[in-house]
Amino acid sequence: MPHPGWRTFSFEGIGTQWEISTPVEVTPAVRGEVLNTVAEYDQTWSRFRPDSLVSGVSRGPGRITLPEHATALQEVYSALYRLSDGAMTPLIGSSLERLGYDSAYTLTPAGNPLAPPRWEDVLDWSGTELAAQEPVVLDVGAAGKGQLVDLLGEVLQESGHADFLVDGSGDMLHAGDHPVTVALEHPYNPRQAVGTVELDNAALCASASNRRTWGDGLHHVLDGTTGTPIITTVATWTIAASALVADALATALFMLEPPRLEEEFEFSWLKVSSSGAATFSTRFEGRLFT
Repeated sequence: MPHPGWRTFSFEGIGTQWEISTPVEVTPAVRGEVLNTVAEYDQTWSRFRPDSLVSGVSRGPGRITLPEHATALQEVYSALYRLSDGAMTPLIGSSLERLGYDSAYTLTPAGNPLAPPRWEDVLDWSGTELAAQEPVVLDVGAAGKGQLVDLLGEVLQESGHADFLVDGSGDMLHAGDHPVTVALEHPYNPRQAVGTVELDNAALCASASNRRTWGDGLHHVLDGTTGTPIITTVATWTIAASALVADALATALFMLEPPRLEEEFEFSWLKVSSSGAATFSTRFEGRLFT
């Protein structure tokens, strides 16, 4: 929670609720820059709007030039695609649409789960340049919101805010001399918490299969090798230096055991399985309720 007396700027963006908390009120000019950053990110990456940049390659083969921040996003996705043997992929959009999580929010499956195409077969993505050999539905939801949290943090820092908390519906970035205590939402009851953690100049992100659910056993965290929802894990939390990395790893923990990720990423984590068992890293300095 933000500190008492801090000012909060709330708004909606990319389909979710945001709050920016600062000890000094954010000026109208900076608020405008924040909202423009959100709008530009949505205009680039949203698979839910036909006028977005990435929607062009969903209609046919082609090449697009992405903003500079796409380089960091590509690097994280590429590493996790490799580590997960294809289970985590930005090409999951077609599988989500088939299961009903489409641009019209029909939430009605069009058939049985179907694995997306393999990255190496259809997509050439290097930094800001992306080329598709056939129509592909890109979905960067596993890491995109986290990256947007980082981009908003950069806007605040560049405008002189040294102390802040950016909260994109649970994906958070903290900076400054005043750590904040964050409640960890219960995966089966959003009104309850399974514990708390102190966030101090770092990012905290979560992924939960209950966040976007529809139908029996259908949710948004899919195995990219099969196109089916993952049922062995129900919730994860990660703390890392950036929200981009924390967000991506929170999803990757549904598909990979932590030691594999710890070989290449520096982060701490908490994971709750479908049986209700909780495991966590030694560096995850939080408090779990019993």
